[in-house]
Amino acid sequence: MSQPIVTVNPATGAELATYSAMTDSEIGAALDTAATAQVAWAAEDIKVRGEIVRTAAGVLRERADELALLITREMGKPLAESRAEVHKCATGLEYYADNAATYLADEVYDTSADRAWVSYEPVGVVLAVMPWNFPLWQVFRFAAPALMAGNAALLKHSPNTTGSALACQEILTAAGLPAGLFTTLLIAEPDVPAVTERLIADPRVGAVTITGSERAGSAVGSIAGREIKKSVLELGGSDPFIVLADADLPRVATLAVRGRFLNAGQSCISPKRFIVEETVAAEFTRLVVEQTRALTVGDPEAADTEVGPMARRDLRDGVAAQVDAAVEAGATLLCGGAAIDSDGFFYAPTVLGDVAPGMSVYAEEVFGPVASIITVADADEAVKVANDTPFGLGASVWSADVGTAVAVGRRITSGACFINAIVASDARMPFGGTKRSGYGRELAAPGIREFVNVRTWWAMNEPPSVAPVSE
Repeated sequence: MSQPIVTVNPATGAELATYSAMTDSEIGAALDTAATAQVAWAAEDIKVRGEIVRTAAGVLRERADELALLITREMGKPLAESRAEVHKCATGLEYYADNAATYLADEVYDTSADRAWVSYEPVGVVLAVMPWNFPLWQVFRFAAPALMAGNAALLKHSPNTTGSALACQEILTAAGLPAGLFTTLLIAEPDVPAVTERLIADPRVGAVTITGSERAGSAVGSIAGREIKKSVLELGGSDPFIVLADADLPRVATLAVRGRFLNAGQSCISPKRFIVEETVAAEFTRLVVEQTRALTVGDPEAADTEVGPMARRDLRDGVAAQVDAAVEAGATLLCGGAAIDSDGFFYAPTVLGDVAPGMSVYAEEVFGPVASIITVADADEAVKVANDTPFGLGASVWSADVGTAVAVGRRITSGACFINAIVASDARMPFGGTKRSGYGRELAAPGIREFVNVRTWWAMNEPPSVAPVSE
C-alpha cells in the first residue's frame, strides 16, 4: 500500500492533515473519466465553457478568506499575500472567460484556395505538474486556458499543498464543471516518477505542463519528447535586477526588498541578483540592508507579518547551506544568515555583499529569503553578469532614462524584461523563460495556444485541374 500524504504547517511544524494516496486503478479510472468527459466538453459551446469558468472566479472570491488561510497554513506565506493570490486566480479565470473565444477563433488566410483557414482544436487531456509556492495561482493559470480550449485536465500537485490541490477541484466542481473533467491526483511521493511517465505515455494525454525545478522539468520534458507530446516547462530563475547609476535609489531599494522577500523569496521570478553600478552601490546596499532588517518576520497569520517561514524544513536547510558556502567563498554577510530558533521553518531575511563568480549565489537560483548584491563598473559589465547564468526567466532594469534601460534590457537573454518595475505574471501577457528556465508560454493568447492543435484547412469549391508539383 502506498504511503499516505501528510501536510505540515511550516510556521509551527505541526501536522495539518493526512490523505490517502490513490491506487494505480484509481489513477487509471481518473484518466478514463477525463478522456470521456473531454469529448463532450470539446463539443460544448465556448460560451457555456466561459460561463462555468466565470462562475469559478465568483466561487474563489466568495471563499477568499477560507482559501487564503488554507494556503498560509500549508506553505507559510503571509495571509495578505495569500488573499492576493486567490483574487489573482479569479482575475485570471475571468480573463480567459472573456478572451478565449477570440484567441481560438478560426483565422482566415489569403491563399490560392477558395477558402483557407486555421482552427485551434483541443489536444485531449492535459497533465499538469504544479509546485507549492503559489498553490492556487499556478494551477488556475494553466487550468483556465486548458479548459477553455476544450481540454480535460489532470493535476499532480506538490504533496505539501494537497489541501490546496483538492480545493482547486472543489472550486471548479462547485462552478458546474462536468464531473471528471478536472481531477486532482493524490500520488505518493515514491510513485510520482513512474505514474508521471505512465500518464504522459498514454495516447489520451495530449500535452504536459510543469512548473518546478530544473531537474523535474528535464525529466518531464524528456518523457514528453520521447512520446512526441507537447510540453510547457516553466522552471527556475536567477533573475537579474540591474540598478543603473541614475536610478531613484530610495524607491528602487524599497521595491527590491519587497520583490525579493515576497513569499519568503520562494518565487521563480523574484529578483535574486541585485547588479549595481559601483558609483551608487554603497548607498543602494545601505538602503537594502536597512529595509531588510526592518522586515517583520513571524506568524504568517498575524496581520503585521511581512515574511513568513519557508515551506519545508529541507528547503530552509538548503538555503542555509548556500549562504554558508557563499560566506566561506568570500561573500560578506550584511544581515541575516541564520535559521530563526523556532518550531517552524524560518530563515532570517539575508543580504550578501561582495558576491562574485564561483559562488553558487552568483549564478544559481537561491529559492529563499536571500538577496545577493553584485557591484559592477558600468552597464556593459552589468549585462555580462546578468547573462552569466544558465537561467533566463525574468530581468528588470532600473534607470531614470527609460530608453537607456530598454537598450540594456535588449542585451539580456530572458523570457521577460521589466523596466522600472518588479517582474510579475499577468494574465494579459505571455509568461515563460528561455535557456535553462524552460520553454513554452503560459497566459495571454500564446498560453491558450500551447494547449491546442493548430489545424490548417484548405478548401476548394471543386477539384483543381492539375496537381501540385511540389509538396
